[in-house]
Amino acid sequence: MAASSMSLTSSLRGSWGSSIAGEECSKLARLVPPASVRQTRPGRCTPVMKNGNEGKGVFAPLVVLTRNIIGKKHFNQLRGKAIALHSRIITEFCKSIGADSKQRQGLIQLAKKNGERLGMLA
Repeated sequence: MAASSMSLTSSLRGSWGSSIAGEECSKLARLVPPASVRQTRPGRCTPVMKNGNEGKGVFAPLVVLTRNIIGKKHFNQLRGKAIALHSRIITEFCKSIGADSKQRQGLIQLAKKNGERLGMLA
């Protein structure tokens, strides 16, 4: 059994090496442009943390208006407290009905998706 696996290995190496060294390398060389023709990469954009649901949903205009009135920093603090309170309510509900942690996490994710869809996270 060991002899047959060694012959299989050497057979694979031979076919791999011959296909790379032969016709495949010449095809690849034609596809890659010379260094003088290569274009430079455009500069990388800095990532921006922004919600894709900006302006969408029933509550989005109210959320944006509130954020503009009270300021971004205070608004984010208030939103964080509201999200934490809502998560605690979901946790207490799950404890009362005997749901496990996986179901609780699923409910919290569902609340987040619903909040995004309604525009609460705009």
